[in-house]
This record gives sequence, C-alpha cells and structure tokens, in this order.
Amino acid sequence: MGVRNVKTPSKRRTKLGLTLEQSAKEILAHVKGEAQLPTRRIVLPDEVNVKRIRSKVGMSQAEFARAFCINPRTLQEWEQGRRKPDATTRAYLAVIAKNREAVLDALAS
Repeated sequence: MGVRNVKTPSKRRTKLGLTLEQSAKEILAHVKGEAQLPTRRIVLPDEVNVKRIRSKVGMSQAEFARAFCINPRTLQEWEQGRRKPDATTRAYLAVIAKNREAVLDALAS
C-alpha cells in the first residue's frame, strides 16, 4: 500500500486535511526509521487517595459518583481501602484532581 500524491487545488484543501497529510508523512517516516517521533512517559502512582481528591473538589460521595460516572458503592470501597482503583481509573482520578472542570465539560458534551 503506497501513499498517493493527489493534486488538488489549494482552495479545496482544508486545514484538517493538511494536518492529516502531514501526520501521515511523519508516521511513514517513523516506520521507515527516517524520523524519531516525540514520546511521553506517564507515571501513575500505585496508591491514590480518592477521599482527598473528592474532598478537594468539595463534593459528597453521591455528588462525586454521579458527576464522574462512578458507582457509589465502588467509590465507598476505594475510600475505605477495601478496593483499589485500576490503572485506568487512577489516570482518570488524576485528571479529575488536576482539572475537574475539563472533565465535567467533556462529560457534558
């Protein structure tokens, strides 16, 4: 499978299309070993203090669970130490702790 070079008038090419084209070229160069793409290293803590995160945003357990689509019983068990959130949930909780409004906006969309 090759990359086609489509000649279209510049009036018809959108910013999104140009961005996608550039991204495809970067990926191809990376696959061929001609380019090194930037990477990020994400480190999640093994332990998360869910109660502290909830208290910091000033919500009751019921409000927090409802706002962030978390089962209330699961939230209680995390806070009481009977269960621990998995890695994906720890990442989600880290985002809530850092920028609660962004998460609420995203969930409302």
